[in-house]
Amino acid sequence: MDGLKVNKDTSRWYPVHTHAKAEKKACIALTNKGIEAYLPLQRQLKQWSDRKKWIDEPFIKSYLFVRVKENELTEVLMTKGIARFIYFSGKAASIPDNQLADLKLLMTSTFELEITEENLQPGEKVIMKAGPLKGLMGEIVSYRSQKQLALRLENLGYSIIIHVAASLLTRY
Repeated sequence: MDGLKVNKDTSRWYPVHTHAKAEKKACIALTNKGIEAYLPLQRQLKQWSDRKKWIDEPFIKSYLFVRVKENELTEVLMTKGIARFIYFSGKAASIPDNQLADLKLLMTSTFELEITEENLQPGEKVIMKAGPLKGLMGEIVSYRSQKQLALRLENLGYSIIIHVAASLLTRY
C-alpha cells in the first residue's frame, strides 16, 4: 500500500490462498457467487506413461485473485476451496489494478514465463520498447547468468521472470 487513503466501498484485487489443487474449482465457485475472480493459467505439456497432453495449470500454485470490496472478504472466505487471504501489516493485502493488468498481459503473451519465490534484489528499471509487451515496466535481474525482465507482485511475495532479449528493453 502506498499510503493513499482508500475508500472501503471501492473494489480492489486481493490475492487469495486456496487449498492444494483447488484453484480451478474455487475460481468457478467464486464466479458462481457473482464474485470477480482471476486465475492465471499457463499451458503445459504433461507426460503420462501412455500419452502426452496439453493442460492449463495454475501459474501460481494455490493462489488466485478476487476483486471485492472490503466488506465482502468474509463471503470469499466462505467459498469452498478458499483457505485464507494474504496479510500484510495486519490487513488483507491488495494488489494495485495496474499490477493485475500487467499480469493478465503477461499471461496472454508468447514469452516463456517462469515464477520464482527467490527474493530478487531491485535492479535497473526498464521498459519494453517493442513486441506485444511494449510499454510494460520492470526491473533487470541477474538470474541464472542471464538478463531478464522481472515484474514484481510485491504484496504477493513472488516475482515473474520473462526471458527477453536485451535489445527489446530501454532504460527509464
